[in-house]
Amino acid sequence: MFIAGTMLSFDELLTSLQNCIISEEHIHKNGSKTLELFFEKLSESARSSVKRIKERRLEEAAQLLKKVKLDVLERDHLHLLVRLLISLQLQMVHISTACRKVDQMLQHLVNVDQQLVFEETQEQLSTIVLSEQIFSLDDLQRACMFLEDSVVGRDVWHKFCPSFLNKLSKLFPFLLKQECLRDGPTCYLAVKVCLQIFQLLSTEVAPVVWDKEKRSPVVQNILQALTDIILGQSSNRDTRLLAGTAVAMLINTASDSSCGGAAAWSVLQSCHKEAWLITVGGLQVQCRPTGGDGVGRLVMSRGLLTCCQSHILLSSRGDSTEGCLLFDALFPLLYALCEEKLDCHHLAFEVFTLWLKKVKECAGDIWKMTGGRLLPDCSSLQQQLISITWTNAESPVEGVSDCARVAFSLLLDVYKMDCEQFGDTEKPLYMTLLQRIIHLPWESKAKYHRLCALLPYLETDKVLSQYAELPNHLLKCMSNDHLSPSGSELYKCLIQHQRKELNGDSPKSESDLASQWAKCWLPVILEALTSHAVLLQRNSSTHLLPSTLQVFPLAIEPLLASLDPFSPGHLCAWAFIMNSYRTTTGGSPWALQGDSTFKTLQLALGSADDKVRLAALNLLCCSPKTKEAPTAEELEILKTFIPQNLNSESSLFRQHFQAAVRKFLVRIRDGCLAQIKHQKSKGHTDQMTEHSQDILDQGIGFVDWLCQLACSNLTPGHSYQRKKTVLLFMSALFETCTDTWSPDKRKGQPPMNMGALVNCARFRGQWDFFSREKLLVFISCLEDSTNEIRELSAGLLVRFFPPALPEDITAALLARTKQLLCSPRVQQAQMGALMMKVLHHKWQGLHEDCKLNCDISIDGGHHIKASGFISFLVKELEDHYLTAEADMMLAARTKPIHSVLSALQRCLLEATCSIYDSLGPALTTKVLSLLENISLLLLGVLQGQQDTESDTPPSFCDMGNAINSLIAHSSGGNQRDVGEECVLLSEEHSLVLTCCWVSLKETGILLGALVERILAECKPGTCFLTKHHQKTASDIFKNIFLKCRHWGAVEGCAVGFTRFCSSLLSSTDPELRYIPALMLQQGLQVVQSPSVTSVTRRAAGLPMLIQCVLSAEEASKTRPLLAHSMQTLLDTARTPLPENWDQTLDLPQVCAVHTLQALVRGSGLGVAILQFAPTVAVLSLTLLSSPCWAMRNAALQLYSSLCSRMLGQRPSGDEGGTKHGMSTDAFFHHYSSLQPFLLEELKGASSDLQCPPDEARLRLHPALYPILTLLSQLQPGVQDSAETLADFLPPLLQLSASPVYSVRVMASKALVAMTPPSEYMNVLIKLTAQLPRTPEHCCHNLLHGQLLHIKALLDRALSIDCVCAAEFHAVVSAVEASVWLATNDQRCPLVRAAYVAVVELIRKGCCETFLSKLFDILVLDLGRTQQGLQIGLSSFHQQAIQFLCADHKWACDIWETFTAASCDLKVSLVRWLADTQTLLVTHLKELIQNVLQSNLREALLTPTEEYRRAHLAALVAVMKGGDSPPFPASLDQSVLLECVDLLLKDLEDQRGGSDFLSQALHGASLLLSHCPKDSVIERWCGVLESHRSPNSAEVLRIACAEALRVAGLPLMSHNRIPPTITIKLLSTGLYLLQDQSQLVRTKAARFISLLHHTKRGGQRSVCLMQVNLTVPLLLDLLLEECWETPGAMEALLSHVPHSDLRSVLGDAANPGYGSLYEPDDANVFAEPSVMSAHVLPYLLRIVEKHSESLLLAQSLRIWAEENTAQLLGNLALCKDLPPVERLTLLVDPKFHITMCGLLTRAAFLLHLLKTCDNMRHLCDPLALQITLEEVCSLVSQQGVHLSSALASAVTGDKPLSHKDSQ
Repeated sequence: MFIAGTMLSFDELLTSLQNCIISEEHIHKNGSKTLELFFEKLSESARSSVKRIKERRLEEAAQLLKKVKLDVLERDHLHLLVRLLISLQLQMVHISTACRKVDQMLQHLVNVDQQLVFEETQEQLSTIVLSEQIFSLDDLQRACMFLEDSVVGRDVWHKFCPSFLNKLSKLFPFLLKQECLRDGPTCYLAVKVCLQIFQLLSTEVAPVVWDKEKRSPVVQNILQALTDIILGQSSNRDTRLLAGTAVAMLINTASDSSCGGAAAWSVLQSCHKEAWLITVGGLQVQCRPTGGDGVGRLVMSRGLLTCCQSHILLSSRGDSTEGCLLFDALFPLLYALCEEKLDCHHLAFEVFTLWLKKVKECAGDIWKMTGGRLLPDCSSLQQQLISITWTNAESPVEGVSDCARVAFSLLLDVYKMDCEQFGDTEKPLYMTLLQRIIHLPWESKAKYHRLCALLPYLETDKVLSQYAELPNHLLKCMSNDHLSPSGSELYKCLIQHQRKELNGDSPKSESDLASQWAKCWLPVILEALTSHAVLLQRNSSTHLLPSTLQVFPLAIEPLLASLDPFSPGHLCAWAFIMNSYRTTTGGSPWALQGDSTFKTLQLALGSADDKVRLAALNLLCCSPKTKEAPTAEELEILKTFIPQNLNSESSLFRQHFQAAVRKFLVRIRDGCLAQIKHQKSKGHTDQMTEHSQDILDQGIGFVDWLCQLACSNLTPGHSYQRKKTVLLFMSALFETCTDTWSPDKRKGQPPMNMGALVNCARFRGQWDFFSREKLLVFISCLEDSTNEIRELSAGLLVRFFPPALPEDITAALLARTKQLLCSPRVQQAQMGALMMKVLHHKWQGLHEDCKLNCDISIDGGHHIKASGFISFLVKELEDHYLTAEADMMLAARTKPIHSVLSALQRCLLEATCSIYDSLGPALTTKVLSLLENISLLLLGVLQGQQDTESDTPPSFCDMGNAINSLIAHSSGGNQRDVGEECVLLSEEHSLVLTCCWVSLKETGILLGALVERILAECKPGTCFLTKHHQKTASDIFKNIFLKCRHWGAVEGCAVGFTRFCSSLLSSTDPELRYIPALMLQQGLQVVQSPSVTSVTRRAAGLPMLIQCVLSAEEASKTRPLLAHSMQTLLDTARTPLPENWDQTLDLPQVCAVHTLQALVRGSGLGVAILQFAPTVAVLSLTLLSSPCWAMRNAALQLYSSLCSRMLGQRPSGDEGGTKHGMSTDAFFHHYSSLQPFLLEELKGASSDLQCPPDEARLRLHPALYPILTLLSQLQPGVQDSAETLADFLPPLLQLSASPVYSVRVMASKALVAMTPPSEYMNVLIKLTAQLPRTPEHCCHNLLHGQLLHIKALLDRALSIDCVCAAEFHAVVSAVEASVWLATNDQRCPLVRAAYVAVVELIRKGCCETFLSKLFDILVLDLGRTQQGLQIGLSSFHQQAIQFLCADHKWACDIWETFTAASCDLKVSLVRWLADTQTLLVTHLKELIQNVLQSNLREALLTPTEEYRRAHLAALVAVMKGGDSPPFPASLDQSVLLECVDLLLKDLEDQRGGSDFLSQALHGASLLLSHCPKDSVIERWCGVLESHRSPNSAEVLRIACAEALRVAGLPLMSHNRIPPTITIKLLSTGLYLLQDQSQLVRTKAARFISLLHHTKRGGQRSVCLMQVNLTVPLLLDLLLEECWETPGAMEALLSHVPHSDLRSVLGDAANPGYGSLYEPDDANVFAEPSVMSAHVLPYLLRIVEKHSESLLLAQSLRIWAEENTAQLLGNLALCKDLPPVERLTLLVDPKFHITMCGLLTRAAFLLHLLKTCDNMRHLCDPLALQITLEEVCSLVSQQGVHLSSALASAVTGDKPLSHKDSQ
């Protein structure tokens, strides 16, 4: 029995309850087991540190409590239970949802004894309120909990409210005195309690506020404190926001609207900068503004709008009856805040949106009060609202554009209400806005959001008629990832409104609705789905299709009716449509098209296009009902599909593949569970229907098959792609088909009854997912060469495998881990660290009684106890450090420090247990001391003889010299003399440098994460990290940043340093918070101090140090450190250079600029830096004129980074494009202070060009080109920008005369951006009118610039279709009148080229006479012999040829004169042909091909290398087109053979480089099909065999694959070659199908697809097959046509790995590390073991044909005689593998590949001996089979999983080939 009032812990209370209640006899009869389970759930919830587990256990406990009869309990026991629950509730005060679940249980007890619960809650509250101690953080948390999450607690609060407020009023002065307290969580919680009291206990608060007689000084003091916090005394923005809400909630307690209104008006006055007296009812407080950051005004406005009732917001000021708070006070204030560029700009817009919502809510009251409209047309209020929403729609500040969008919708809604209220049916604002939206460029994202908001107020037909280009613009949106969501949202809104309008008053049938949809949208959707543009197709299928089928379900009918699966693009569209139909509507897709559906599905699943296969896979796997078990057909199709797609190179494909398989597994799981549940519900647990049994057999069998398949594909030797896919599958399988619950996941948890299905599967002998063999497979992945595979496998081992490993595996793994931790290779050291993490987790999983007996003895005398795992690692670290201290070279080679650092970091910081369970004060001190010593040692190594106390980092030269001195000292001064200085680093140098910089990086990462973890988990008074420790850590970081220039070390260390600073800055201890600020100040002082080192690496690690500190500053505060740092850096950068500055030394100004660049580029600062953008931009542009090269270089880098930050990041391929940029008006709205500066710079540059024509003058303006570049990246303006940005046009037009070519080009692009579309034609007319009509003296630069301006504006105007016919005619006439610019009278070729480019744009508007005249001029000039070198002539020729050849008739005339043309003209013509992307008409293509073939011999023999290459490239380009055969050769056979001979000689002698040789091979192959001479074909095959090697250049391998298609296909299709050549070609194809390049494999697969189609005699168009599907097709063809040819067996065996196991075992016994970096294989994609599985069935089929051919039988006998003895010897070795090497061999790819080759050849031999009686003397087949089975069983136990084909062959079964399986 307990003593009343005694404070017992939760565990003590639980023990007392269990002892008292469970033993009682009457409880035994009424649910003792239920109570036991209830207490167990409470205990588990209390013990768990994971929020989701706590909540889940509480939910279960609440359900159990409802089953207990509480009325039979004694009152003392019930009292104990109440105390237990309240104790648990107080333990979980930081988890609101958990507290509410406990409160639900307390409410259940209230029904039994309300008074008891009330008294116990009152007692707990009294300990908080009546205590003499000041409120602690825990007290405030408990107070909040009782207010917010406890029903009884709120009742008790009414009694304690005055006392609590009194105590709270005394707390605030104490908090506000100390910065760490007023900016920390204590102050935040104190304000939160105030808010909750004002809200929930308003009846207690209101009298002491509004009744002057009862006025309370306590509440007045609290109000004063809240006001001080709002006005800036606290820098925590969240606290200030909460304080504003609390004050507003206090005002809202007023019962009289006039009093509340007066208080609100008074509070808003506090937003002024001067002091003010605030009056709230009877309370008066003095407001004292402490800063002008605008946050005070913002939080007060937000609070009033959030909390106050409408009568307060509509109150007028004082005694006046006009005006109201909402419009006359709040709106001007918010409008000004939105216009200001505050750090909290997004918050200002959120409050503005709240204001609009309040206006909408109060509209009725406002109309009554004013008697007039809210938003009359053209009123100032309406214009202001439109302006603020319009200009901020493209804001770069995160969140502002979304708020502006919501505000725009609210504005339209309010306007509609206003019009309806006053009978305005026209609503002109809507049409005005529509026209304004239409004129926006299609690249503007805001265009579609605004149109979405406007659609509900306009008819869709009216919108589509006014905006005819909308469908086209939607397709353009779908072609851009950043626009596709907004475009798809607009499309969905459109069709939803269309359906609503079509239904109208009389609803139509779904079929009629679908027909109406098809009339408008079917062509658009089909164009998108069948497009070759990947983004357009993907985004339309992802966004447009689901929306279509949701709104118009029967749209599936016209969509499918329009498709032909054999037409290009239609198969992909079919798969997308069917998949979308199934997932969207839930309907079965299999009945839509009858039997053809599955045929089309198979076609899609075998497609070469990843998108098609994925869409078909999703169609197969997904179902809206997860309990819909897959059918037998679906299971078989997927069993075929999965193995064929495991090695996809696309990461996106793998992710979607995993997602689809996961959904399929969920269907299997839920379907099987449904059957088990159904049987249990009927009570027949032992009997199942045949249907249920089939579902279970198929489902469980499929999962088991998938697991076996995965393990057989995880062994070393398989490609990264295959392993990654398989590991993703295993992750999905473990998450879906095991009962492992993951507390960190919100979704995807296994069902509660999952154990029933697992037991059912294991009862059948299946689903042994965690067997020893599978464990070894996953362990082998820990040494994979790729980080992703290692991490995935380690994650699965830790999460799902049993907590303890077998003892022998643990010993072997630990030994291997130690070996890897001593490797100098960084990758192997990381493998060892990861293995150590796995071992650490498995030791954590042991029970305490097991840990004591878990000592593992390994070589070296170490004994590791699980309880001292971290201590062991610390000792290892110390050992490595002492080795490095004694001999750095030895340590770098045998004991690198970084390996143990990485292991320590993983075991300490990635463990599930608390850091306090692993570290103690003594061990922490030791770790920090070691880290300090290590950093000093390594920095000393890099510094050499330099002063180690200096903050000046050594130069790279100094570092190199220091390392060389170390090497020389280690070798005893016997370094070899290499004579000349070597530019490559020696092996020893690389070892030392790598060890140093990687160790420094790991030191920083470990240190930062360690401090963060310790501070995060510490409780008050328990932290063993002292101030001295923190100082030591900061010194380590400072030394690394300031004394090391290696970027890898600095960048890696920055990760840990940011975490270190973040944890200190968020601490409540002011001394800890001061450490980062002090380091920042020291860093800034270093920036400002002169340096004596050379300029390298952009100021070394100093900018990174400053960036890390500022990035760690809390974003919710005002960022004082950032403001101070920016000001200091700007001032330093502006400081004039000293008179005697040295170009070779670091200058403080340069260092400051580099530091600014680091801050701008750093993602950690993000939007916060944009408030300084205009100032930084002006600075960087100004510094471009500095006389110091380093300063100019730094300024240019800063400017580039700043532009990327201001305009937003662009896709990598969008160089110079504007579709991702901001519009000009949006840009200058957000960076308004930049506009005058940029304009002045442009005017200054343009004014210098205004000089007399005869005066040559060049004045450079370094900032000019960067400014033009910035302007050119903006989106073109709109009509509204004509007035504000018109000043930019004159200087931009004047810059056309710039003598700098690049300036003229960029000025033309900037002109397009700065000119509104409505002004395009006016500017064009003006520019073309200035073109000279006759030859006269003119400035060529000016003329060229004007033409560039005209071309740029024309290009844009025509692309957006904003050209008026009359104005266009005027432009064309002016251009035609200046035709002399194309003649030889114009001596500048660049001007002539620009003129021709302009004419090309307006060709459709030009008259025939002009075009004919221009044709004659250009042809005459092209035929003229040029004298000497003329700059720009080649560009003019290219432009002229492009213009002429665009007309097919003119092109024919030009090409007919090719033979007589000059060499330069020929080069220009063939260049145009090679580069052109336009399709040539048939007769022109044939003419060009004949011309090129006729001149081929001359071109190949010409001494002009450029012409030779270009001619060959053009010939290939014109002949290769598509899969159709080229035109017949026009050459005589002798000339043709000579040309082929010349090309083959080049190929055989490898003359001309890879690119030329690839073209030569392609050209020779194209010509070869027209001269099939055996000797030539033999030479050609030899060339293919020499260049198919992975060591050849990729372009040559691509050419080999193309050669197979263009020459091999016609030769093999018509059986024009002997079988030996066929074998060579097919073998080459098989090699190329395994190539590392996806393009090579795809082209080789195209050849096989076409060949298979031709051999089969197909009539329809070819569907190109996936690469893996073509392998068996090729092998089938090889066997069908060449089986009796001796070379066929050799060709197959050449793809089986060698079987020399002895050499592999020898290499494994001596693993020494020959170099720091292990060389990669030439082809990392090839998988010999997989190819062996493909080849084996065909080898066995060859054996069966031995009786049909004597030649084949002889070949088989010879092979058996030559290989039997070797194979038997290697099999004997397998049975005697030394146990100590098994783990080493397990991770060796060579061992697995060799073993696969050995077993494949042995299986081939076994089948040969069984089939051929005359060979049994070589070996007994039965003995060989027994040996094979023993070997397979042995290696399987050691983690070597065999493929199903190989396993079948070993057991004597014949594996199925592709043809057999059909």
